Amino acid sequence: MILFSKDKEFYKKVFAISIPIALQSLITIGVNMLDTIMVGSLGEDSLSATSLANSFISIYHIFCMGLGMGASVLVSRYWGMKVSNKDNEQNASRALKQTICLMLRLTVFLAAVFALFTLIMPEILMKMYTKEDNIIRLGSIYFTWSIPTYFFLGTSLTTTIVLRSVGQTLFPLFVSIGAFFVNLISNYIFIFGKFGAPRMEVAGAALGTLIARIFEAVMILGYLFIKDKKINFKIHDIFMKTGTLIREYFRISIPVLISDGILAIGNNSVAMVIGRLGSAFVAANAITSVTQQLSTVVIQGVSQSGAIITGQTLGSGDKEKTMKQGWLFFGLGLALGCFSALFIALCKGPVIGYYNNVSLKTKKIAGQLMLAISFIIVFQATNSIMTKGVLRGGGDTKMLMLTDNIFLWVISIPLGILAGFVFKWSPFLIYVCLKSDQIVKTFWCVIRLKSRKWIKKISTGKQ
Repeated sequence: MILFSKDKEFYKKVFAISIPIALQSLITIGVNMLDTIMVGSLGEDSLSATSLANSFISIYHIFCMGLGMGASVLVSRYWGMKVSNKDNEQNASRALKQTICLMLRLTVFLAAVFALFTLIMPEILMKMYTKEDNIIRLGSIYFTWSIPTYFFLGTSLTTTIVLRSVGQTLFPLFVSIGAFFVNLISNYIFIFGKFGAPRMEVAGAALGTLIARIFEAVMILGYLFIKDKKINFKIHDIFMKTGTLIREYFRISIPVLISDGILAIGNNSVAMVIGRLGSAFVAANAITSVTQQLSTVVIQGVSQSGAIITGQTLGSGDKEKTMKQGWLFFGLGLALGCFSALFIALCKGPVIGYYNNVSLKTKKIAGQLMLAISFIIVFQATNSIMTKGVLRGGGDTKMLMLTDNIFLWVISIPLGILAGFVFKWSPFLIYVCLKSDQIVKTFWCVIRLKSRKWIKKISTGKQ
């Protein structure tokens, strides 16, 4: 068990994949930060409304991440087969295309379901998070303008993930940079009513995000269908027959979707708990969320590179090398977690001090939440790189589906409810309880990695 190594080639490969992913995540967070800062200038109710509405939209986002990462497990494995075994190149290439086809079909179906719910019951959705009438009203307005966003967000996000799985990381990064500026300009125009546009406030924030998502989808899908030569997926391939791969796709990919989906619902249950602790707690959580996201961008990048590298190594047939890489990823998780904790501690004061329009109570709660996040992030970084990266890349998706959600629903949520509503503990302890699954999962990952049971065989489907 070696956690750190002088293997420069390994670290070079990891960061060649993870840094563009991290930078792209950073741009996405920048878009979210723009919304938070600009909407925050309208007052606490507007900030809370958009934050809670995005909690529901984030369920769809996590579902799409599940679809994309589930497909990525197969794509990276098939890509490894394709480049290392010329005898199986044709089968691997076909299976790769079938995987993407199934992923896009499911993404559009899921977008339609979420769009329908958002269209017919925006107020009911908001009432899941808060009882305050004005926040419900503002959140419903935000929802109404966000309905088309699901289709553009889903297709661009899942396609980006599979492009990364075959080494295409730079173009999605450039697209995200362009989307950042599109969102910046659109927000400025429509939130505040500049250049002759109406002052739309909360609705303007939703419209600005929609315009940026349209830009992303057009560029990413255009690249997949026209420019990309590795996968060579064309528009007509959307209608290809996928029967030979459906069983394998559902066996590997769908557990990731279910796991991330139930996890998203669980995380929204956490948001519901927070929403009922009062508007000050909600606003404080919104303030800290941007810093938390910033501190995890590299972690997310390494997680995805872990899944990709593990899949490609197993695709080439080298299990021993995969095990060694697994422990090195664990060591990276510990190191990045400690670095992120330090980053949050240093940023706490300046970030909270930036928000001049929030109450002193909100600032105090935000300070405690920052300290809690800096503690939890060490465990979160380590287990994220293992569960969302190495173990998932090995095909261990069914076990991850079970353990992720058992730890969340049996440990975190009950402890968080007890801490917040029964014992009425401090914001620091409430947050630690709500995230206690991160601690437990870290120790479970060590046991699972040692067992070698996470390395699963994946086929290209029946011929």
